[in-house]
Amino acid sequence: MTEPFTYLDAASAEPLHPAAREVLLAAADQGYADPRRLHRPARNAGLLLSNAREVVAEALGVRRDEVLFTSSGTAAVHAGLLGLGSRGIGHTAVEHQAVVDAASWSRRSPVTELAVDDEARVDVSAVQDAVRAGDVDAIAVQQANHEVGTLQPLDEVAAAAGPVPLFVDACASMGRLPLPPVGDAVAGSARKWGGPGGVGVLVVRRAARWRWPFPGDEWSRTDQGFSNIPGALAAAAALQAVVAEREEVNARQHELISLVRERVQAEIPDVDVAGPADGRLPHLVTFSALYVDGEALVTALDRFGAGVASGSACTSDTREPSRVLAAMGALTHGNVRLSLTRDTTREDVERVLDALPGIVKDLRAEAGL
Repeated sequence: MTEPFTYLDAASAEPLHPAAREVLLAAADQGYADPRRLHRPARNAGLLLSNAREVVAEALGVRRDEVLFTSSGTAAVHAGLLGLGSRGIGHTAVEHQAVVDAASWSRRSPVTELAVDDEARVDVSAVQDAVRAGDVDAIAVQQANHEVGTLQPLDEVAAAAGPVPLFVDACASMGRLPLPPVGDAVAGSARKWGGPGGVGVLVVRRAARWRWPFPGDEWSRTDQGFSNIPGALAAAAALQAVVAEREEVNARQHELISLVRERVQAEIPDVDVAGPADGRLPHLVTFSALYVDGEALVTALDRFGAGVASGSACTSDTREPSRVLAAMGALTHGNVRLSLTRDTTREDVERVLDALPGIVKDLRAEAGL
């Protein structure tokens, strides 16, 4: 008999949504051609890509000509941020590694790191100071943090940024939350909402001072050169479904994550739950167990039958201490992130929570504590 396995790493990649699976299979036979060509299969592919853009635009509440498809969320982040500014970029100390990499891509461009508080929320006065100093030509602030779920005060950030363009990384939140009304460019990742891998979405507001930042001919500057058309359609179908069901799913996930926070703090000694209890993403939580190695805890939970994450989000080595937790002043040793899928049940969560105190106790005993 197969032992049950509970996948709790949706913040890395949500399992493929049933709506996406159906469309992906159906579109594979029709969306293979290069939409830049003039023959009939190419025209069919172009129509499918246009349909995907229309669905995404409607789900996000933006214009269809503001939506571009990219090869990943990371690609959307890089194009979106670098298309707004490259002479000097300011970003929060808790941005995803993709933003940090884009900001530091050109060694000639100074990077200003914006401070955060102990809940990973950006200090808006730091944004004001960077703008007044004239050190930045673009500001990058995420909608929600990938590791601890903190929602950023984007309206206040936009007001503080003034005329300086604002880039918003919404990869952790797109579909799960309404698209922020501010942001000259906003990036999303399909695999985070239950679409297939290999599809990113970049929303560029029509009034934005944005230009394609990479080499290439005119065709490469639009998603007409995007080749994963079945993936785009599947991503659009998943996004549409997630938006339609998010009120119910978010309420259920908020309740389950609150349960995790309460039981972890009550049942495991020397544990630090990071991030706010409110004003957060509904589906994830990070906590650090003192005197326990994070990788060892992930491995022990995997043996038990639960998949979680540890370390810093999307670094080359995920075992590196979390930059996010360090910037917050939280414990960086022994941290794990649990993130729920749309299908995670209370029984799934309670099964892991029932086992967790014993697993932590055993690991501490093995370490001689």
